Amino acid sequence: MKYTEFKELVMTAAKAGGLTEYELYAEESETISAETLGHEISAFSSGNVTGACFRCISQGKIGYASTELYTASEAERLVHDAMENAAILETEGEAYIHEPGDDYVKVEAPAVTVPSAQELTDLAVKIVEASYAADSRIIDSSQSSTLFKQSRTYLSNSKGLDLARENAYTMASSYPIAQDGEEMFSGFDTKAGDYHNLDPQAIAQKGVEDAVSQIGAKAVPTGIYDVMFSNHVTAMLLGCYLSVFSAESAQKGMSRLGGKEGETVASPCVTLTDDPFCKESLNKIAFDGEGVATRYKDVVKDGKLVTLLHNLTTAHKAGVPSTGNGVKAGYAAPVSIQPYNFYMQKGGGGTTEEMFAHLGDGIYITELNGMHAGANPVTGDFSLASAGFLVKDGKKGGPVKNFTVSGNFYQLLKDIVLVGDDWELRPPMRGGACYGGPSFIVREMSIGGK
Repeated sequence: MKYTEFKELVMTAAKAGGLTEYELYAEESETISAETLGHEISAFSSGNVTGACFRCISQGKIGYASTELYTASEAERLVHDAMENAAILETEGEAYIHEPGDDYVKVEAPAVTVPSAQELTDLAVKIVEASYAADSRIIDSSQSSTLFKQSRTYLSNSKGLDLARENAYTMASSYPIAQDGEEMFSGFDTKAGDYHNLDPQAIAQKGVEDAVSQIGAKAVPTGIYDVMFSNHVTAMLLGCYLSVFSAESAQKGMSRLGGKEGETVASPCVTLTDDPFCKESLNKIAFDGEGVATRYKDVVKDGKLVTLLHNLTTAHKAGVPSTGNGVKAGYAAPVSIQPYNFYMQKGGGGTTEEMFAHLGDGIYITELNGMHAGANPVTGDFSLASAGFLVKDGKKGGPVKNFTVSGNFYQLLKDIVLVGDDWELRPPMRGGACYGGPSFIVREMSIGGK
């Protein structure tokens, strides 16, 4: 049974149950993935996921139920179970069924090539073989991976909303390992887009350059250094501290930005944007997990907090419109808050090399590790294992390793003195969001070394 047929059965059952406020959210996806270890394919998988979640407001309380089957009996069970759950479960906060009337941006489904299983495995092998060919120091434990995902999302409710979207992309990644004596150094590169536009040679070469550039890395003395964070690290930091900009976190007292709209929370050279329609992104979304129209928004503009990210519940509590950031991590997941394409905008500092000149002497940080343990999204504090390069007299120098960078994310935003123009948006991370930005410079940070 197709979704359209199942939807009508669910809506009929909901009306028969006396419900007036309800919503059906569904996702369908197909994925194919392949991995290599050494010269061989080490893993391959393919699968389909189909699921729907029904939620209703019954006697002033919210109830949920989900299914992976599109059948007449499941349509009736879904409504019955959601109503029962509303009666017995104590849910936190209120829920709202969105009214029609939003102005939705028309997002065209991407015209993509659907690779066969053989083409996807061949691409993975080509990447790892190109890695070995690029440098003799790349060893047999190197890896690569490929993934194709095609998805469709539907949302219909009792108010008259009937929305659908679809997306598809191929992602390819390189994980080369270079050996120099007893030491090994890992590199990484990943690209996403249409299958025919992914260049295995380029992906392999970038990963290899990342690995071999670390050979000969030395420790640095503990001290206070001027620091330049790479555009890759910018994306990592925004992804790690996403909850800082969530209205849900703020309303629970877990973000220090609560109630600070209109106040200065960052350096004047910092603008942070969530753009659901970013042309460089694969992640173009016209409506969120509650049916609210998404929109371009500056979360922080010229250092001032413009808005936190809201879903319908947090927006109602704050007395503001939703920003269209009510997101479901899966069809059966509750509505949370997440951006789509969240990035720091260019700041006029120039290319990466020109940013080195502005830095003068310092450390260029290209890698952060241990963010799950060394970064606290509530307090903003971090102490992270890092790697990168020395910068001397405005020029990139030798690699450095085994040091920690410490600070506080809230203060870091205020201490940024220059933002570059070497902007990059990374492929989708956890939850499907994309993060990015240019490199930026902070003066006098604490570095723990030898």
